[in-house]
Amino acid sequence: MKRTMMSLIGVAVALGAVTGVAAVNAPAGGDHKAARGSARLPVQRSALACPAPTSSEVGQTDYTAFAPKGAAAGGDGTKGTAALVPAGTVKDAGGSDNGKGKGKKPGKGGKGGKDAAGGADSASGQLVAPRDTKPVAPLKEAGTPATASTDSADAPALVGAADGTLAPGWTVQQTTSVAAGAGRGLMGLNCTTPDTTFWFPGVSTAADRQDYVHLTNPDPTPAVVDLQLRGKDGSLGGSTGEDITVPPHATVPVLLSTLTTTPATNASLQVVAREGRIGAAVQATDAKLGSDWLPAAADPSPSVVLPGIPKDASSVRLVALAPGESDADLKVQLATPSGLITPAGLESLHLKSGMTTAVDLKDLTKGEAGSLVLTPADGSSKVPVAAALRVTRGKGAKQEMAFIPATRPVEQRATAADNRAKGSTLSLVAPEKGKDAEVKVTASAGSGGGTPVTKTYTVKGGTSRDLTPPVPQGLKGTYALTVEPASGSGPFYAARMLARPQGGVPAFTVQTLPDDRGTVLVPTAGQDLSVLTK
Repeated sequence: MKRTMMSLIGVAVALGAVTGVAAVNAPAGGDHKAARGSARLPVQRSALACPAPTSSEVGQTDYTAFAPKGAAAGGDGTKGTAALVPAGTVKDAGGSDNGKGKGKKPGKGGKGGKDAAGGADSASGQLVAPRDTKPVAPLKEAGTPATASTDSADAPALVGAADGTLAPGWTVQQTTSVAAGAGRGLMGLNCTTPDTTFWFPGVSTAADRQDYVHLTNPDPTPAVVDLQLRGKDGSLGGSTGEDITVPPHATVPVLLSTLTTTPATNASLQVVAREGRIGAAVQATDAKLGSDWLPAAADPSPSVVLPGIPKDASSVRLVALAPGESDADLKVQLATPSGLITPAGLESLHLKSGMTTAVDLKDLTKGEAGSLVLTPADGSSKVPVAAALRVTRGKGAKQEMAFIPATRPVEQRATAADNRAKGSTLSLVAPEKGKDAEVKVTASAGSGGGTPVTKTYTVKGGTSRDLTPPVPQGLKGTYALTVEPASGSGPFYAARMLARPQGGVPAFTVQTLPDDRGTVLVPTAGQDLSVLTK
């Protein structure tokens, strides 16, 4: 007993001594409450991956890089760098085109050996190094776009990173115009931020479509990727999209029709990187409707918004999936300039678990600006869903398609690069009734000169608005649009359409504008002496 008491007394004395030393050496102003707080600070590094643009001999690709200027783009105070460099390409792996419109089934990767390291000849195909390693569209300063272009039929994929003041909000748009052939039209894509999981509702393995998913690894270590296709009845048969190795600083194109023995007009693709991380995007080519990029949809959520349906859309197709174990019942509404309406005959939409559902909405917008809003039908269901739209403009042989995936709201800032003096339409939607959005839109300086212009627009809650964006004074070259919520603004979503007609074809592309996540919450460290007595 005495020994026990002595031991306890010794522990108490030791704790008192430690506490005393800590108190004596405490930093000035130390407060344990500060440890519970956090500060929003600009990111100090960001990465992007751009897929190979086109294999057409009559294609022209423009790259526009931009980093916003302002308080939110402070980085760590250093000037910073931002540039893309060409990546290697794995040929004949996972369905690379063999010149006859058919691909080879993807080989399996693995750990170690030449395959994992991206060797010259591996089970997943041959890695072809880029012919040039010169940086593409390197930025010199925030607030002014940098541009580059190529008409090469074998232009490589690009990978890169930004740091310092150029890291927050770094955006690169690649826009490809193809004058003729099966892929004719306008293709646009914001280069993707690397991640581990992507959802692509709206892909197809039908005979009249060629859809390639481009898997691009921006990191110095290999990535291992699994692909899964889901059709109207669930997982498509004959899937072979497992263990695909993507070598460091390289891209692997996979023809989706080689992953299954079951053709599907409407399907959903899930891309999962089990090791490493990748950028992923789907290039869709239709025999009659041209081609465009299908970006990944926002992470599955009980409510989703798909902004920016062109007012002259001749047809709209919704493709949606409930990827979890529960069915989803959705209320379908179209946000118009005058309010939320329910499309005729589509008051609700039932999604079976793990199955892809497609609905043709025809000429949904009827000549008005529109954005689709999907919410739980009973108001309380929390079943997450992923969704995307295929929209078509034009008639007969003069049609062109584009895709609008569900997107994240603009919480702090979002950017659309590659705007010209004409041809851009900015779509804004405030999906919640009674919560108006006040949106500040800034047109940056031009790549060749011009003075920035800022305007503020109001979008009434429950409505969608299309507008012609501001243009920099004295514009030369291309410019970027940055959208931000003004003080007290309600939630809103945004998209930008580029229209560049080609010989009677209303060629266009739509890019949604999710928040750029240029800032992060950083916990504030502080002293808490109470941990010594717990």
